[in-house]
Amino acid sequence: MSSNRSLEPSSLSLNDLPWQIEYNNDRCTLCGQCTAVCPVHAIALHPFQKRAIKTSVNQSVENSNSYDTFYGIRQDTRVENACIGCAMCTMVCPNDAIRPRKNPSLDRMKFHINQHGIPRRRGGRRNDSGSILDRIKFTRISMLTDPALDAGRHEFEMRTLLGRVLAPRENMKQLREKGWIPPVREIYPLIIGGMSFGALSPTMWEGLQMGVAYLNEEMGMPVRICTGEGGCPPRLLRSRFLKYVILQIASGYFGWDEIIHAIPHMKEDPCAIEIKYGQGAKPGDGGLLMWHKVNKLIAAIRGVPQGVSLPSPPTHQTQYSIEESVAKMILSMSMAWGFRVPVYPKISASSTSLAVMNNLTRNEYAAGLAIDGEDGGTGAAYAVSMDHMGHPIASCVRDNYLNLTAIGKQNEVPIFAGGGVGKNGNIAANAAALIMLGASGIQIGKYVMQAAAGCVGTEEDRCNVCNLGICPKGITSQDPRLYRRLDPEDVAQRIVDIYVSFDTQLKKIVAPLGRSTSLPIGMSDALGIDDKNIADRLSIKYVV
Repeated sequence: MSSNRSLEPSSLSLNDLPWQIEYNNDRCTLCGQCTAVCPVHAIALHPFQKRAIKTSVNQSVENSNSYDTFYGIRQDTRVENACIGCAMCTMVCPNDAIRPRKNPSLDRMKFHINQHGIPRRRGGRRNDSGSILDRIKFTRISMLTDPALDAGRHEFEMRTLLGRVLAPRENMKQLREKGWIPPVREIYPLIIGGMSFGALSPTMWEGLQMGVAYLNEEMGMPVRICTGEGGCPPRLLRSRFLKYVILQIASGYFGWDEIIHAIPHMKEDPCAIEIKYGQGAKPGDGGLLMWHKVNKLIAAIRGVPQGVSLPSPPTHQTQYSIEESVAKMILSMSMAWGFRVPVYPKISASSTSLAVMNNLTRNEYAAGLAIDGEDGGTGAAYAVSMDHMGHPIASCVRDNYLNLTAIGKQNEVPIFAGGGVGKNGNIAANAAALIMLGASGIQIGKYVMQAAAGCVGTEEDRCNVCNLGICPKGITSQDPRLYRRLDPEDVAQRIVDIYVSFDTQLKKIVAPLGRSTSLPIGMSDALGIDDKNIADRLSIKYVV
């Protein structure tokens, strides 16, 4: 198939597009469902061919001069309408007549995608399906040396602590001298990371909140969810479910007027306050909500005009050092809630994370550190940042944990790791590997979208139009015609399924280690990998 258009500067040959549409004209009934559902208008109904009509006169067949036009589906070759491979056309086609196919030849669209001088932005993750976490094996198995545990029958303590964990004597000293001890929360080690109300659709966000509430209230799993940058609906701030929520404050301070005004009316304290300084998908850059998704409701919650893009600064204004950030932001957020709520920063994984951790260990108000690795997802970022910047999460977590061990604070300051966990579906194995490398808890985001709502984006650059508000599944769109495709109750049910499944798999991993009373945080002697350089870098066993 090829377009009738002449090759314009904004058009390419069909063979130069990353995704090509395979279309069977014999099967197609021209119902139009595929063209209606395509989020980027990559396909349309076009005159397909003209054929001479055969007529029968007096039992003999003669050619007439009349022609008939047959219609079919044709792919657009303009860059701005290039197929994104989401396969929504295949999902709705009743006759299996159409499907996208990854172009096996050179993808030349990357040379043309910066239309009008604007570099490409996209959502999703970086275009790399590899993961070091997937290569790590659990090699320490209790075989007569230690009592092996039955994952299905034994009782396990699958919880972790969020907050500054001081020794009993230190706590008593704090209580005597200051009348205060650091607040600590007992939570489930798998946290739903920051995805804002605005980046996600109302139905997706509601489904996540419903699922978390059910896990806590009905199943006794203390699961927590982070709001991301952008505030949250006022009714949540004034409800008892706020205790299951981690409120995030980032450099744009979007939605925080609403939060501050709601403090006197809060029935419950939030679980914690997360101060975002960076994220793994675009380290050194602020958040971005593009204008496509800033509707009337989002604008009201964030306190901004409707229909404008909302970029966050790369840093919190007036804070240009670690000491300033700790002294001003962490202390002021602690004071706002009467020092009852843990406050911790979130940073991008980088070689400077050790300096941040060293400063946090000297401040009693810092409740921990969240680190987001390079494989983290995002709703909108420049492609060059996503694909070429960042630091792997495994080595960053390991460096920080070993540093804490060297100064004797490995049980005092918790590390929460994210970025690529479950990237290839191995969520429990990836989480367990990071815990044994030193993390106290794990944050997930993109995995939740894929597993709970059917996100079709992949690390092979399929779909990934989260930033444009045209998500074909309605997960990251503010268009009611799209987000009504998503049932919040279905999302909630899937969240419950995910956590119950994760819990079962995590127990299957820790049971052979002989651990049941606590998570195996820092238990690196249980890990091995088949690469000598990686093994040396992470200080784990080299196994072949």
